[in-house]
Amino acid sequence: MSALEKSMHLGRLPSRPPLPGSGGSQSGAKMRMGPGRKRDFSPVPWSQYFESMEDVEVENETGKDTFRVYKSGSEGPVLLLLHGGGHSALSWAVFTAAIISRVQCRIVALDLRSHGETKVKNSEDLSAETMAKDVGNVVEAMYGDLPPPIMLIGHSMGGAIAVHTASSNLVPSLLGLCMIDVVEGTAMDALNSMQNFLRGRPKTFKSLENAIEWSVKSGQIRNLESARVSMVGQVKQCEGITSPEGSKSIVEGIIEEEEEDEEGSESVNKRKKEDDMETKKDHPYTWRIELAKTEKYWDGWFRGLSNLFLSCPIPKLLLLAGVDRLDKDLTIGQMQGKFQMQVLPQCGHAVHEDAPDKCVSWLLATCYLLFPNIELCCKYIAPEATVMPLSPHHPARPCDTGSL
Repeated sequence: MSALEKSMHLGRLPSRPPLPGSGGSQSGAKMRMGPGRKRDFSPVPWSQYFESMEDVEVENETGKDTFRVYKSGSEGPVLLLLHGGGHSALSWAVFTAAIISRVQCRIVALDLRSHGETKVKNSEDLSAETMAKDVGNVVEAMYGDLPPPIMLIGHSMGGAIAVHTASSNLVPSLLGLCMIDVVEGTAMDALNSMQNFLRGRPKTFKSLENAIEWSVKSGQIRNLESARVSMVGQVKQCEGITSPEGSKSIVEGIIEEEEEDEEGSESVNKRKKEDDMETKKDHPYTWRIELAKTEKYWDGWFRGLSNLFLSCPIPKLLLLAGVDRLDKDLTIGQMQGKFQMQVLPQCGHAVHEDAPDKCVSWLLATCYLLFPNIELCCKYIAPEATVMPLSPHHPARPCDTGSL
């Protein structure tokens, strides 16, 4: 019996235990609350899902940039996880806990520039080229000239950046590529209405709990467990606000200072500052990044993405929340068996947050099929995980249900 067969038959692990804050429910499932019980929207720290955190320094022409990464695992291939626009590496928290208990690998979840806790000199440059170079630079800084096998997995904008990184050969040891719910045609169509969507979001929140509650009730994140850790990376305290008492003194200081000169437009400016500070006092949290100001980069993220994805000479995976998202190029490529695809129709856009266990089951089953050195990484395949065969004669196609 081979090592793989032994790992399949003898090395099966029990289902992962309930994670902190999960209440013992399956990830992504709707929480059913008894009479009089309230849902817990309190934030959960990253340390309950990742093993460690590191700030990786990268040298460039303008100086040093610092990229925040969250890590788990110490052996096996690296799964390098790239989040979507406005999100952070913490959006991968529950996904990481699910996969690290079922596969021998290393997780590296990266805060892209201007997101999360990453600090860069030129925070306004969010071009696909720059962010792809960032990914390559972080890999080099972490692993030197001999990086381990790496699989890039990206959601939405992060999926686009993963493709640009792969197509530019910025990760020399690239093992595979996975995009989650990002398709060029659908993304380009959605750009016209993106500003309206962003204007419809709250600009501030009274607390982290308020932000988490909004994310779940608005459907941005359908999994409460993930929202409680993910939203911490999406919002921050308004500048100058440390506490209700502190914010009050700041407001009063502005009023007293400007009372000395209260003529013409200066009095208008005083009232505006007063109103702004009162708003911050009542709603001390706001978004970490103003996505509306990044509009000039949107086209560059997604235009030509499908052909770039199909041209990457490595195993490719695509995970979608709906089959209607496929554009013409990907439809043809999918029929020709150029990549593996799965559809989870019961999820929202944040597929890896809404149904992390299903994502992991499909990913492991697909990797088992695609990579001949699977003994290096997979020690357990969920028995319910299924995947269609990949060959020129039997092209990959989506399952007709979201269950794996």
